[in-house]
Amino acid sequence: MIELEGVPELIDPVMVAAFEGWNDAGDAASTAVGHMDREFKGEVFAALDAEDYYDFQVNRPTVWLDAGVRKITWPTTRLSVVRVQNPRPRDLVLVRGIEPSMRWRSFCNEILGFAHELGVEMVVVLGALLGDTPHTRPVPVTGVTSDADLAVALNLEESRYEGPTGIVGILQEACTHAGIPAVSLWAAVPHYVSQPPNPKATLALLNRLEDLLDVRIPLGELPEDARAWQVGVDQLAAEDSEVAEYVQTLEEARDTVELPEASGEAIAKEFERYLRRRDPDTGEAHPYLRDTSSGPHPARGAAKEEPEPDDSDDE
Repeated sequence: MIELEGVPELIDPVMVAAFEGWNDAGDAASTAVGHMDREFKGEVFAALDAEDYYDFQVNRPTVWLDAGVRKITWPTTRLSVVRVQNPRPRDLVLVRGIEPSMRWRSFCNEILGFAHELGVEMVVVLGALLGDTPHTRPVPVTGVTSDADLAVALNLEESRYEGPTGIVGILQEACTHAGIPAVSLWAAVPHYVSQPPNPKATLALLNRLEDLLDVRIPLGELPEDARAWQVGVDQLAAEDSEVAEYVQTLEEARDTVELPEASGEAIAKEFERYLRRRDPDTGEAHPYLRDTSSGPHPARGAAKEEPEPDDSDDE
């Protein structure tokens, strides 16, 4: 039985989840949930029993000192609640952990048990994959769902993916079978610079989440971190002529594919997005929301659900 003592009655709650591992290229997804937890000062109210789901030879516990006393932190999945105030109060149930080593169905059922008890209206799972995308262009973020009606209502793509899947795909399907609306947002990370962190991909996921849920998320130093990350990769690419040539090839392919996006409809949607981000009190755009590193639409030809990640992303 799930005990939720100390958790207040929630306002229009949405569960947002991310898991380190196979579905988290560049740690972009888990970092996005961690960022929200820090910015909104979330408080953990539950943690899954690590013994039930993790192989400690794969995900090892860590030992640390607290005032000279040795303590152990076990790998697990934790849940916290944060309240977003703008443009209206809404609660987010944040789920952050590591992809489980075993008993995936029980793992998903336990998370869904919390969702049911908390009255969660929708589950959004964040993921990141390695792709043929240049680091110099906006990060493609694809929103998919298995629910045809939800795809139409939220302007998402209906999943047609077939193949190996991770916990993101399993949890989304578990939600669908349980009757809980579920969406997954996937950021594409350049495969030639896959090492974490990738603040540009994290920023793109948060921007897409803002649009999906109509919430405002303080971005803090993420926009500056994203710009610094891109400058750093630019410098590394410039030092290797083969890499620079490859990046140029990716840029040309991306620009050719996205040329139809420079349409009146796309520009109108971007302008609407800008207006939604304006401060309702002053009419000025929030300075921490004026990031331009991600566009309003996922790139055409991006993954429909979760293409098999490159082996270099395995943990």
